[in-house]
Amino acid sequence: MLVLRGADIVDATGIRDADVAVENGEIVSVGDVPEADEEIDVSGKFVAPGLIDSHIHASMDGRPDVTTMNHDSEMMLSYRATANLRDALHAGVTSVRDLGSPTTLALDAGKAVEAGLIDGPRVVACGQNVVMTGGHGHWFGREADGEAEVKKAVREQLKRGAGVIKCMATGGVLTEGAVTGSPEFDEAELNTLVETAAAKHVPTAAHAHGTEGIKNAVKAGISSIEHGTFMDREAAEMMADRGTYWVPTAKALHGIVEQGTDAGIPPYAVEKAEEAGDAFEDAFRHALEAGVTIAMGTDAGTPFNFHRDIPEELELMVEYGLSPDGALEAATVNAADLLGLSDVGLVEEGYRADLVVLDTNPRTDETAWQNPATVVSNGNIVR
Repeated sequence: MLVLRGADIVDATGIRDADVAVENGEIVSVGDVPEADEEIDVSGKFVAPGLIDSHIHASMDGRPDVTTMNHDSEMMLSYRATANLRDALHAGVTSVRDLGSPTTLALDAGKAVEAGLIDGPRVVACGQNVVMTGGHGHWFGREADGEAEVKKAVREQLKRGAGVIKCMATGGVLTEGAVTGSPEFDEAELNTLVETAAAKHVPTAAHAHGTEGIKNAVKAGISSIEHGTFMDREAAEMMADRGTYWVPTAKALHGIVEQGTDAGIPPYAVEKAEEAGDAFEDAFRHALEAGVTIAMGTDAGTPFNFHRDIPEELELMVEYGLSPDGALEAATVNAADLLGLSDVGLVEEGYRADLVVLDTNPRTDETAWQNPATVVSNGNIVR
């Protein structure tokens, strides 16, 4: 038994003084705990749930031009994924959702973490993105056109063990020739994707920048909208009414806009990111005013958006209007619910022992997550 002694416990339920006892990967007691095999004095610090990132790409490494990953072998991409997952874990991220990696790479990485072969967060993965022919992310996605092909593409990912099905509902920033806000899959294809995944009780996610594509995805019953950059008030209200999650991925745009072409990012990507960035502030306002449920996600792996820096997303969300409390909820209980994980996101008895020890209170300081003193994953101290 491991005991974190003398902490302030901080999670979505509030803050309280308590010891935390961990055994066999599980939180077995929160309160006054007797002597244990191993103790860590965390007096004056804050014990919080490990962060959950709802949108990463394990095989991408923050390089300026993500399309150059086409020149890497699958073995090299797997080594990169191993390093990225280790970096995320050491940053205090204990669960992730991979929304697109080549073939079975992220699915296999999740199994490797579970088996103890590599260090990393728990991984929920989609396998390959389902994309229209020549659509956004086609270089590592599963291209499909029409309802029959979409159904087969979804079933392929389910056969591989996907825990979520991801599609590209609109164009995107990092694909040359793709129009960022333009719809790609039509309503019938989106309906087929959702219905096919639902038959196996698997949730769905849609990359969607433009308003029309967002609305098409929401009407189809997509579980979460990724990016949502040009979201208008009507789209936000639709999402709130239907319980559709929003994963904003603020870090993705910031990395491209801040570094620009001087850092080697393709000009077409910078131009599209700057246009999207201008609309993102309005989208955030619409979402907050409509009461859309937000789950934290970063799109880690996109240009200058490194897995080691995932906790910076909470600071960006606060800059866009979310409270530090709201950011904490987005990165813990909300993300856990979106990923279908019922045993993480809170510091409670019976929950998985995924914890971070922080120097300041994250309910009042959104930057507290950026330098955890200790990280515990599945009951093991990893930092």
